[in-house]
Amino acid sequence: MSLSFNPNTVGQHNGNYFALPSYPIYDAEIMLLSVPWDATASYGTGAHKAPEAIIKASTQIDLYDAEVKDAWTIKIATHPVDEAILRLNRSARRFSSRVITAMGEGVPERRLIDEIVKVNELCDKLNMQIYKAANKYLDARKLVGIVGGEHSAPFGLLRALNERHDEFGVLHIDAHADLRDAYEGFMYSHASIMFNVLDQLRHVTKIVQVGVRDYCDEEAARMAANARVVPFTDAALQEAAFNGVLWAQQCRDIVAALPEKVYISFDIDGLTPDNCPNTGTPVPGGLTYNQAIFLLKTLAKSGKKIIGFDLCEVAPSEHNEWDANVGARVLFKLCAYTSGRIVEN
Repeated sequence: MSLSFNPNTVGQHNGNYFALPSYPIYDAEIMLLSVPWDATASYGTGAHKAPEAIIKASTQIDLYDAEVKDAWTIKIATHPVDEAILRLNRSARRFSSRVITAMGEGVPERRLIDEIVKVNELCDKLNMQIYKAANKYLDARKLVGIVGGEHSAPFGLLRALNERHDEFGVLHIDAHADLRDAYEGFMYSHASIMFNVLDQLRHVTKIVQVGVRDYCDEEAARMAANARVVPFTDAALQEAAFNGVLWAQQCRDIVAALPEKVYISFDIDGLTPDNCPNTGTPVPGGLTYNQAIFLLKTLAKSGKKIIGFDLCEVAPSEHNEWDANVGARVLFKLCAYTSGRIVEN
């Protein structure tokens, strides 16, 4: 930690998450990759603005954490927002918006194939860029976290981890199952990331889904038929609570369903909408902020190893910074718990 850094004073806007110093790659513990991407967003847009908004909001977070020893000394480094990704996103968005609008008007997919192919090509480029960046930091033995962007953003990191681990699970906190096969024709749709994980990443042995409450018949069938998917739906969690099952026990059950190595995929719309009112596809219900943090803490204290994470679908408001504020606090907890410094209590 830089001798000039004071965790007790005002955070200085320096382009880094949490206004932390700029760590060289050899000295960092956690690398945060900003992915300003919402090329396939099918309802509300704006998630591409999240990394910059979260960086700005994160300067207001106090870095003391009673549960994590010296949390402010965790060397969290920021991979800067890449203008090339923003350009890719603008290009893809031009084509995808035509497809999404036309499909909403009843135009069949076959008449939109040229635009769909172009979007898929641009998504491939994005995935490859993230894959290469992630591998650079993984080669240097750093933990990597993705700050999206829509929920398709972390696929490149997941692919890189799949090549490095024989077995790991995904703790998937989300309102949606994300098990659609090429939703709206887009192979790497925000609604398809967990389908793509099942289809392409064979070393992911479990996807434990928490808080899902909005999915189609096809996804429900896929959840029921595939032993690699373990759903803890919002309805089931709430019913258990109504019948007296404590949240602590439910969290232990969720963590027990995961293998020893775990990747956390945190879609902000897994939380109740008061925490993310501007997210692209808000859904009533969900986890409270404190429930989600308690679940992450339960995982961190379980002895299982967190090998990476993402935070996606934060969509900043033009009128206030609440979505970014909540996102920044979730992000800090993800970093803190991934660091392995949790204090037993």
